[in-house]
Amino acid sequence: MLNIRKATTSDAPLIALLGRISFNETFGHLFLDNNDLLAYHEKTFSVSKIASSLQKSTNIFWLAFYNELPVGYTKLKLNSVSEFLPSQQVCQLQKIYVLKDFLSKKIGLKLQASLIEEAQKRNYKTLWLSVYDDNVKAINFYKKNQFKNIGKHKFQIGKESFNFIAMAKQLM
Repeated sequence: MLNIRKATTSDAPLIALLGRISFNETFGHLFLDNNDLLAYHEKTFSVSKIASSLQKSTNIFWLAFYNELPVGYTKLKLNSVSEFLPSQQVCQLQKIYVLKDFLSKKIGLKLQASLIEEAQKRNYKTLWLSVYDDNVKAINFYKKNQFKNIGKHKFQIGKESFNFIAMAKQLM
């Protein structure tokens, strides 16, 4: 049984752990220096960083539970303009992470639906995201859900440089 709910600041440790595990499952093998990966974890997935992010009025998180186990989360960033979009009524699907063992349960799709519903309720016109260009499974997932390529950019983590594709979906 799947249950999705909005996260609160008390969920910060859970989100931090889910973030670290799912990031490792998807991207851990790309790091030549494990210290770079660990430093990124501390910067992005520390409990204090997630707690601070949860307190910002421009961020909304959802948690997914499958048979009561925490298995994924998503983050919507409100008022998040992109260099690739002219509109000001833009929000960002900033994170959507699901543990590898639960990907076949369509949890990512349901998390995304919760996020899109919230963005539409708030009258945002466009939802954008950034996806690693070698993550074919994720790119295909977004394309299937009407996201279109709008640009490319690089992202640096430690000594590693990654190519990303920016994608957007019209909500209105």
